Amino acid sequence: MSSFQRRDANAVPGAPETATKERSVVVQPTVEEILAASREDSKPGSSRREFLWSLARTVAVGGLSLTILPALVEAEEADPAAPGAGKRKERLFGFLVDTTKCIGCTRCVDSCCKENNVPEGYLRTWVERYVYFGADEIKVDGHSTTAPYNHKPLSEEDQKRVTQAFYVPKLCNHCIDTPCVQVCPVNASYITPEGVVLVDPKQCVGCSYCIQACPFGTRFINPETNSADKCTWCYHRTSKGLNPACVETCPTGARSFGDLNDPESAVSKAIATQRVDVLKSYLGTRPKTRYIGLAAEVV
Repeated sequence: MSSFQRRDANAVPGAPETATKERSVVVQPTVEEILAASREDSKPGSSRREFLWSLARTVAVGGLSLTILPALVEAEEADPAAPGAGKRKERLFGFLVDTTKCIGCTRCVDSCCKENNVPEGYLRTWVERYVYFGADEIKVDGHSTTAPYNHKPLSEEDQKRVTQAFYVPKLCNHCIDTPCVQVCPVNASYITPEGVVLVDPKQCVGCSYCIQACPFGTRFINPETNSADKCTWCYHRTSKGLNPACVETCPTGARSFGDLNDPESAVSKAIATQRVDVLKSYLGTRPKTRYIGLAAEVV
């Protein structure tokens, strides 16, 4: 177990410093960026929306961050004369974890390992336990990497000091601006049309660059394939309209999966009606794995 002090939600160690600019300042893309956007838009299968997002500039006004270019994207999509306007949106998968419902049973972990033949000693998803002792002390622990994936019981002395506790499931965040894909030297890491980040084990050379680049620690080298491995949102299931194994086996509905471009999906409805956060938002990777009830201490 490791312990650390409670900290303010905005005081994140390692977060990049953002210069404060006046409210009247509007940041425009450079000529080079506009030309690059045009070139990217002309590529087969390219997504103008995602490329414009990657060019987005953020202006900080006090504690508020204002993103400039996404407004241009929305305006373009609303224009009936814009390229691609009126076309049906492709599926964009998203994953939602409700930490207020998780009971730490780790059935999700067990089902994931069985469904995906995860080697013993490795995990594609895990569940962390956060235990508060008074106002300032917190202990965080995971669980064993072999079945039955249970958390270690607290001592009687520690149990008397507990003021609150909760569980936080972790898995690949399937980021939109994903560093693991960017650093792969052989293009073994890639993103599907539905936004799922995958690894081609036949293409992967096991260099571990993507493992080092992932800020969420969700990748590992599979000793059986000697290639990078991680959560795939059970793409072999979800691409056929099924739920990931962990979602199917969660007894409390703490995990949900769906199409973010479908306003009627359970994930879209939850995001539209509840406060939703992502892990390490300050890194700008824009995860599609999102959380309800995420505490400031969770990293």
